[in-house]
Parts: sequence; C-alpha cells; structure tokens
Amino acid sequence: MTTNYMLVLDVGHPPRPPKQVENELEAALAKVRNSSTLRVIKVIHGYGSHGRGGSTKETVRNWAFQFRKRFRAVIDGENYEIFDSDTQEMRTECGQLDDNDLGIGNAGITLIWVK
Repeated sequence: MTTNYMLVLDVGHPPRPPKQVENELEAALAKVRNSSTLRVIKVIHGYGSHGRGGSTKETVRNWAFQFRKRFRAVIDGENYEIFDSDTQEMRTECGQLDDNDLGIGNAGITLIWVK
C-alpha cells in the first residue's frame, strides 16, 4: 500500500496576493520537511483566466526557482507524465499514487519534490 506522500496546496482558488502565496508555500515547505511521510507539495495555482499563465502561477514557479536548492525536482504540470524523468524518479522513490493530473498536461499545477 502506498502512503500519500503529497501535500496539496490550493493557492489559486480564490486568488491571493503574491506575498500571501509565498507565505503559504513556505508554510507548506515547513510542513513537508517536518513530516515523516510527506515528500511532495502539489501546488494548484490555476493557469490564468485567458489560458496564457496567471500571476499566481508565475509567483509559484518563480518562488520554486528561487529556492530550487531546497528541492529534488520541480515538475511543471505540463510535464507531469510517466515519460518525464523527474516524474519517473519521484514515483519510483516515493510511490505510485493514483493522480488524476498525471499525464494530462495540466498547466494549472506545479509539483515540488522536497529534499
């Protein structure tokens, strides 16, 4: 049986100011680091009302890039599929969870695999 190693953080509904999003990401990171089972933060940020990427998505991905040394991998939802090497490695090491977002190219999420 696979333990759920993924913390889901929805920062896109309702939309929040960038500083609040960053604070929630920091809190989620602390929760994962202090957990014996959690390994990944699945951030739901939406993809913008016009389908071209919203400010919340940019805030999340910029934050992840800025602190990338804290993470094993950052997987954009567009790349979250079984053929992606980071996804394969994460699922092999952490477990094969059933995830509705796997393989659908969901630009409204980002997965952060914490070291």
